[in-house]
Amino acid sequence: MHPSPNIDTVPDDLTIRRLGSGDDADVMDAADLFDQPPQQPWVGSFLRDPSHHLLIACRAGRPIGFVTGVEMLHPDKGQEMFVYELAVAPDERRRGVAKALLGELAAIARQRHCYDMWVLTDADNTAALAAYRSAGATDESAHVMLTWDWTAPGG
Repeated sequence: MHPSPNIDTVPDDLTIRRLGSGDDADVMDAADLFDQPPQQPWVGSFLRDPSHHLLIACRAGRPIGFVTGVEMLHPDKGQEMFVYELAVAPDERRRGVAKALLGELAAIARQRHCYDMWVLTDADNTAALAAYRSAGATDESAHVMLTWDWTAPGG
């Protein structure tokens, strides 16, 4: 665990912890926040990689949200932070948790000399769009995301 670098944006009753190598149990304690149950060895690999960031928000010791970020480096663009996933427990939404988590990740991105931070979300995901905008995201674009799905039949 590392101390929080962006204390001013965190509500008084919220604790944000930056997880690192050896904090696997903390990820497993927050398993209900993930889309699917976290898996070993993926958890350990993610936490050991210094370019991967996982922050957990807790209220009264209970995990209520998380954000993951991945630093990406390109030879002609430099380093940027990709917001991989953001989740907040349904009963904790609209209480500043997402904004605080994104503020913490943005502070890490600035400390790590990332030139920007970006995220992809569905155009109709109004809750996510509101959360990202509340944390300062701007400059929507008309980019199209394409995927290769090798798990699909014929993939």
